[in-house]
Amino acid sequence: MVVLRIDEVPQAARDAVAAGARANGRSLRNVLLSPGLREASFARNLDLLREIEGWPGEATATVGDVLAERDAARRDRAGGADEGGAPAAGCLIRDAGGRTDVGRGGE
Repeated sequence: MVVLRIDEVPQAARDAVAAGARANGRSLRNVLLSPGLREASFARNLDLLREIEGWPGEATATVGDVLAERDAARRDRAGGADEGGAPAAGCLIRDAGGRTDVGRGGE
């Protein structure tokens, strides 16, 4: 594990974040870690999207197709309930049949 440190945080800001965390039954660590993990997930998804941009072949999937697949993958992972996490991009790519017009306005 890596330790991340945030310097020069005003005490009032730290106290406000900690109070908000307590009020929601969360730890300060959890509140601060969640955005970092989400950003890391988004970065990996962007890497995968850049990778598939160069794949050959005609793409026919629409943004709506991909969003529907994303929602289905989330439901599958959560046992039927959307947990709000980012789906594995590999699943989206597989489920979209390797099509690459995702996010380019292709309909």
